[in-house]
Amino acid sequence: MSDPAKVRRHAERIRELVASLVRSQIKDPRLGMITITDARITADLRDATVFYTVLGDAAAQASTAAALESAKGMLRSTVGKALGLRHSPTLTFVLDDVQDQVKHIDDLLAAARNADAEVQRLAAASSYAGEAQPYRVEDEDEDSPAGDAAAGDAAAGDAAAGDEPTGDDEPRGGDRR
Repeated sequence: MSDPAKVRRHAERIRELVASLVRSQIKDPRLGMITITDARITADLRDATVFYTVLGDAAAQASTAAALESAKGMLRSTVGKALGLRHSPTLTFVLDDVQDQVKHIDDLLAAARNADAEVQRLAAASSYAGEAQPYRVEDEDEDSPAGDAAAGDAAAGDAAAGDEPTGDDEPRGGDRR
């Protein structure tokens, strides 16, 4: 088994070589506006998959696929010589449907935006099922003596909790002896 870094380098080199050869060497009129997007090669360096996109409709995609199939032998021999491998990798061309995937994702995002807008619209027109503040809140009057006592108790509790540790507390997470 080959080194993964070596396999990645060979895959990148195959992508560059095939893109260059398609642009300069293949003179087939069936070849459309093609872009080589990716290449992957197996760990044993015997089989390479080349992904491509074609600008145009289904007829342009089919004619480009036929042109690549007819030029596969020439591309394989040139790639094999350039890589310097014992065995030239077998090339397989796969149409990369990235535009279809992008359109599908854009449609899903648009549907999610519409659903969020509908939820916002419904939330703006709705009201609370109960009280606006469902939790009990103590009304503190500054005038009453009970309010002053409650405020004093809270202040005393804050002072006792933070400044000095008490002797009866055990250390947390340590050994208990």
